[in-house]
Amino acid sequence: MNKILAGVLMACLLIVFCGGCGAKNKLVITAGLNKNEVFGIGEEVCSVPELMVYMTNLQNRYETAFGTQVWGLSHGEISMEENIKEIALEQMAQLKAMYLLAQKHSVALDGLEQQKVKKAAEVYYASLNDTERELMNVEYETVERLYEMYTLAQKVYRVVIKDVNPEISDDEARTITVQQIFWPTAGLSEAQKQSLYEDALDVRRMALEEDQEFIDLAGKYSKDSNITYSFCKGEREEELEEVAFMLATNEISQVIEGDRGYYLMKCITTFDEQQTLANKEKIAEERKKEIFSKEYNEFVETLVPQLNKNCWKKIQLIHDENVTTSNFFDIYEEYCPKY
Repeated sequence: MNKILAGVLMACLLIVFCGGCGAKNKLVITAGLNKNEVFGIGEEVCSVPELMVYMTNLQNRYETAFGTQVWGLSHGEISMEENIKEIALEQMAQLKAMYLLAQKHSVALDGLEQQKVKKAAEVYYASLNDTERELMNVEYETVERLYEMYTLAQKVYRVVIKDVNPEISDDEARTITVQQIFWPTAGLSEAQKQSLYEDALDVRRMALEEDQEFIDLAGKYSKDSNITYSFCKGEREEELEEVAFMLATNEISQVIEGDRGYYLMKCITTFDEQQTLANKEKIAEERKKEIFSKEYNEFVETLVPQLNKNCWKKIQLIHDENVTTSNFFDIYEEYCPKY
């Protein structure tokens, strides 16, 4: 169930860089909000219409992916409907926190960005039928504000990391390419594993002594449909990497025992320049996300979260055949600024 939740959520989550910076504070019950405000965080509040737009689009994406029968499922003692509510609440809280962080950094939308936000809001609001507008209790201004907050959330991320330029060495980002033969050992007795190990040694002797291409031997003996792998440090098992990164071009390894079985590898290239450059960019972006996440989490710790218990209890998913809106996220990606 968690994989299903994560898969669909990632398909529609726009603030991709927020994945690792979830708020540590939990919303606490309070009576300080009015009946149309679901929660507050810092000086920001989330209205019922804001939450309904997000939650309804998320709900309909689930239905598109899995059918209406998905609402009969549960995750432990929590129904799928409650899961969707909790996801929507958490993501809206992140959005509000990011918006507040943007204010802290005096990040604002310029004229062109405002035009794009307004256009996206016009397109999405026009796509709603009367039933959707009524049941979500949404007005144009609500949609425009949501798109504005999403855009500011992405913009503040770039502002925070704009001067972060981590130095990544070739060795740290080095990507190698190998061909491998794999023999799985799951469920085997010690005697069976020993026999399999000896088979692997025989294949290694053939690769070294006989006039047979390694890739042909892999096609015959490997239990993995994929033979060629390109990877950098930290992406494979430690035992495999320790050997693989010491191999010279065209060198064949000893038989290696990993967590899943035995491996025999042949190094095709010790330095894939194109992949290494791409990996440098990937590592640099990860470092930037770490720096941003640190600032975000420290900022969230200063915010006082509140949950309107009575209002939250009344929030329900809309089950109406005329409510099918699911393009809120797509329209954002089409019309709003990219950073």
